[in-house]
Amino acid sequence: MIRIDVLLSEDHMAQSFMASLARGELDEKFFYWFPLSVRAWLNLCSEGAYRNFVRSHSVLQTYASDLVKRLPTGPVEVISLGAGQGDKDLLILDQLRRQGREPHYRPVDASQTLLEIACQRALEQNFDCRGLKADLNDKAHVVKVLQPNPNTSSRLIMMLGNTLGAFDPLGLPHQLAAMMRPQDFLLLDGELYSPTETITGYDNPINRKFAFGPLQSIGLTEPRDGVLHFSSDRDERRPGLYRIRKHFLTARDLNIVLAGEPLHLEAGAYIEMNWSYKYDRETMVDLLTLAGMQPVAQYLSTDERFLAILASIAR
Repeated sequence: MIRIDVLLSEDHMAQSFMASLARGELDEKFFYWFPLSVRAWLNLCSEGAYRNFVRSHSVLQTYASDLVKRLPTGPVEVISLGAGQGDKDLLILDQLRRQGREPHYRPVDASQTLLEIACQRALEQNFDCRGLKADLNDKAHVVKVLQPNPNTSSRLIMMLGNTLGAFDPLGLPHQLAAMMRPQDFLLLDGELYSPTETITGYDNPINRKFAFGPLQSIGLTEPRDGVLHFSSDRDERRPGLYRIRKHFLTARDLNIVLAGEPLHLEAGAYIEMNWSYKYDRETMVDLLTLAGMQPVAQYLSTDERFLAILASIAR
C-alpha cells in the first residue's frame, strides 16, 4: 500500500495557484500539479528530449556503485528532495541493495501524482517507502522533512535532476547544511552553463509543451492568448551563476474562471514563470563549501555539461 504523509494540501495548492497568477507569477510546484502538466513531464523524460534528465540519469548509472561505497555502513535513509517520479532514485536504492544494504526511501515532492508513481515503483521493487508531500520553498516544510530519524544511523539527502536550480541556490544549501549531521551526506547535481547549448535545451517544441502545461490546463492557448518567451541572464549576486527564465505575455484581455472563482488578466500582462539556475563548475562547488559542506566526490557527465557532487559536513 502506498503511504504518503501530507504537509502541503491540495486545497492550499489551489489557493496558492490563484494567488500566484493574480501576482503575475507561476511557482515551480505548479508545473507538476495539473494532470496535463504531469503527462507532459513524463513524456519529456521518456522521449529523451530533456537533456538534463538524460545526463543526470546516465551519471548515476555510471557512478552509483562508487557513490554508495563512500557512504557509512549501517542503516541509511534516502531522502529525495523533488523526487518526481523517482527514476533516478531507484538507481541509488538498487545499488544500496546490491551492496547488502536495505534503505528506507523517503521521496519528497509537491506533486501528489508524481509521488504516487515514485512510491509505487519503489514498492514494486520491495523497497521500504513512505512519501512526503511538501513545498521545498517553505522553510518550515524543509525543517520537518529533514528532522533526523532516530532509527537510522545515516542519511543520504538527494537533489537530483538539477532540482536545486528551481530554488534559491544561495539560500537552500545553507538550510540543508544546518540540518545535516556528521554521518549524513548530500548528493546534488546540476547543469554547467553553456552560452550556446543551455538555452536550446529549454526553448524547443517538446519542452515548450511542458512549460505551457499549467496555462493550457486552465484553458489558455498559444499564440491566441499570448506567447511563451525564454531568455537567459546572470544572477549578479555571485559570479558563475546563471538563470534560464521564462515568462508568458498575454495577447488579449483574459477572463479565467477556476472552480467558480474569476480572474482577469489584461492584454500585455506579464506572468513570470519558474527559473532554472545553471552554474560554472567552480561556482557550483563553492555553493556547498560556503554553506559549510565539503565535496567528497565529483562525477561529470560524458559531455561535461552536468556535474553531480557527493558532499558531507565540513570537519
